[in-house]
Amino acid sequence: MFDFQHFIEMLPDIWKAFGETLQMIGISVAFAILFGIPLGIILFITNRGLFLENRLLNGVLGFVINLVRSIPFLILIVALIPLTRLIVGETIGPIAASVSLSIAAIPFLARIVETSLREIDKGVIEAAIAIGATPWMIIKGVLLPEAKSSIIQGITLTIISLIAFSAMAGTVGGGGIGDLAVRFGYYRYDNTIMISTIVILVILVQLLQQAGDLIAKVIDKR
Repeated sequence: MFDFQHFIEMLPDIWKAFGETLQMIGISVAFAILFGIPLGIILFITNRGLFLENRLLNGVLGFVINLVRSIPFLILIVALIPLTRLIVGETIGPIAASVSLSIAAIPFLARIVETSLREIDKGVIEAAIAIGATPWMIIKGVLLPEAKSSIIQGITLTIISLIAFSAMAGTVGGGGIGDLAVRFGYYRYDNTIMISTIVILVILVQLLQQAGDLIAKVIDKR
């Protein structure tokens, strides 16, 4: 049963865990945007028939991205322990978990961006090439403006997926809502904490989805 008094007593721990979750997600989303969007663009423009076609580069990048995406997240966390220790000097806590979350998020967003760019009318790209636009001009003036609404939706989907991943990271010492749910909700059979963490995550996902949909709708030029 849900104990409201116990919930009030645990609010400091809940807020701390919520803050750690936001920290993990914020860091990993930043790296996903910084590297995932360019990777997605490269995957698209180096594909067959595009203006920077390069089958070797496209094949290598595609293989690496598919490889990372095929690894279950919990296994990825364990596999990246040496890299995490090298980068941040520790293997537990939200900062350490952000390493694995970022590496999982980058290829995820890259594929979404590539898919978004594939939806662009090829005639628009061909027209830009015909008037002598450089590759950078095409990327900046055609690809990103045409696909920005879909990319925003892709970023939203990435963030929501990272919330689930961050909860899993908590089970192996990553901190955040997942860690709180395991330590109190699971090991101590604390239904109040378990219900609270679920409600918090559901509300967070709903708010993010609505915000992402609204932003995508506002900037959609179609």
